[in-house]
Amino acid sequence: MRKIYCLLAVFLAFQFYAQAQSTTPLRLLIEGAVGFGGDDVATVIFTNGESQRVNAGQGIAIGVGGELAIPGVESLRLRSTVGFKYVTTAADNAHIRLTRIPINISGNYVFNDTWRAAVGIALHNNIRFNADGIGNDFSLNNASGPFVEIAYKWIGISYTSMTYEDEFGDAYSANSINVTFSGVIPKRK
Repeated sequence: MRKIYCLLAVFLAFQFYAQAQSTTPLRLLIEGAVGFGGDDVATVIFTNGESQRVNAGQGIAIGVGGELAIPGVESLRLRSTVGFKYVTTAADNAHIRLTRIPINISGNYVFNDTWRAAVGIALHNNIRFNADGIGNDFSLNNASGPFVEIAYKWIGISYTSMTYEDEFGDAYSANSINVTFSGVIPKRK
């Protein structure tokens, strides 16, 4: 298995080098975000009487994908990533968490190579709450919704509008405000 990882690393390094030497409009995109907001999907009550809410829009996300500059219109870019979004609680004796697999697809307009505005769709898949044996685990249905973003260089702010639904038809707002971080490799010149 170690040989496979080494071969994959060499292949990716070669691809990045070849990409840097060419004028390809496609770049590797790496992004992250910290999200706030949404309805409670669960409340964890601790032995000391305190409690913590787990909100549907809350969490830390990382993702990887691509950015495609539209040939002939350098200011227009299409971005797409797949990642992992995660929130946990302060419980010491259990790993209580809400996880999901986000896919983001957006159209972007870049102003002066510093400011970027985006409109897109976010898809959240495999949404799971895990109580680590202390309570009931449950899944929520896959969800989708629009998002908008404004960014300066590598840091931005976005708003996502989304609703999660459980197996009983109960709806939870997963609307979130996100501080976003993103960059492309190789860097655009």
